[in-house]
Amino acid sequence: MSKYRLRCTQCGEVIPDFAAWFSQDQSCKCGCKRAVAEYSSDYNKLKELIEVKNPDNFYLYSDFLPFEDFNNVVSFGEGVIPIENWTYLEDFARENYGIDCKVMVYRNDLNGGTGTFKDVAASLAATVFRENGVKEFCVASTGNTATAYSRYLALAGIDFTVFVPKCVNQDTVEAILSHGQNVMVCDGDYSYAKKRAAAFHEDNGVMISAGNIDPIRVEAKKTMVFEFLRQLGRVPDVYIQAVSGGTGPIALEKGVGEISGVFPDVKLPRMILVQQDTCDPMVQGWENAVNTDFMEGWENKYPVIDNPQTIVSILSTGNPGMFPVVAPIVRKSGGTFLRVEESGLATVARTAKEHRGVYLGPASAVCLSGFYKALEAGEIHNGETVLVNTGEGAGRSSAFREMIDKA
Repeated sequence: MSKYRLRCTQCGEVIPDFAAWFSQDQSCKCGCKRAVAEYSSDYNKLKELIEVKNPDNFYLYSDFLPFEDFNNVVSFGEGVIPIENWTYLEDFARENYGIDCKVMVYRNDLNGGTGTFKDVAASLAATVFRENGVKEFCVASTGNTATAYSRYLALAGIDFTVFVPKCVNQDTVEAILSHGQNVMVCDGDYSYAKKRAAAFHEDNGVMISAGNIDPIRVEAKKTMVFEFLRQLGRVPDVYIQAVSGGTGPIALEKGVGEISGVFPDVKLPRMILVQQDTCDPMVQGWENAVNTDFMEGWENKYPVIDNPQTIVSILSTGNPGMFPVVAPIVRKSGGTFLRVEESGLATVARTAKEHRGVYLGPASAVCLSGFYKALEAGEIHNGETVLVNTGEGAGRSSAFREMIDKA
């Protein structure tokens, strides 16, 4: 008997495994394209797992991941990265706002695969694809997903074709090509890249990414909740992340909900999702909701930004199709969306370099800027533990690294 199954979020239909899910073109018979994984495993085992010291990768939590055979695992040591205490941020909060808080930073730039938050998803995808005989895959991406999947799928022997928007960082294109995978730079924005990927999927019968609601992505990223328990002994009060699509918040809610029966004291952290002012459709949608007192249907009202002009190419999603899914989760958590100025990102990143010796990538700088903005907006309170989920290092953004050094 399989340790997991998938359940349609719309009609409740049970799909026995990923083999069946893939055979149905990643959709339920009712037409719904979203399913969640459920497990027969005993979550009491998690109490033992969070006591493990120095695990090799996030497959420590294999009982709660949707695959069966360890021989199919594709890993570069991802998912058990350090959560560091950045005291200079605590000093800033105390000295400038009179707020005593603990600030922890989730160092995704140290992930084993490509140094991004996407590595766990790429690893699990490669594992599940290998287990189910998938030979080809395609995706539209603004950068991090493309790079991570290109490396992991190459190791799994899976042909991978990536469609990226015209604004994508050239370093990202070169990284994808370095893994022997195929990259198509589209003459348009991310929305256009998604259309090109969809056409490729239809014309060639190649399996396509299910996007931010992909159960593989969600299941991989939910393990950050387990890591919070393992490394911190608790889930933070406040969770800050830069957002483009929004798998992180979806996964965070899934992880917390999954373990609530065994860890009843674990609560959903207050989510603060951050976008830069050059591409901020989710922030605008949220502000509209607040201004209209969350009028019925508020989650379906958001702007679309055509061809956003931003240096943060991996956060260039101008059409925030996931807002109706992500925004209600943020509201449920008591959180908010915040806007930061792109012009100040290099300065924030330089401060991190001076205090911690770290070169953060532009999306991580957006996230870190969100911490300062949250203080300014009164969104962080005395006694709280704040977790800043950095997305990537500056390794694939030489231009931004130069901006940091010149800031």
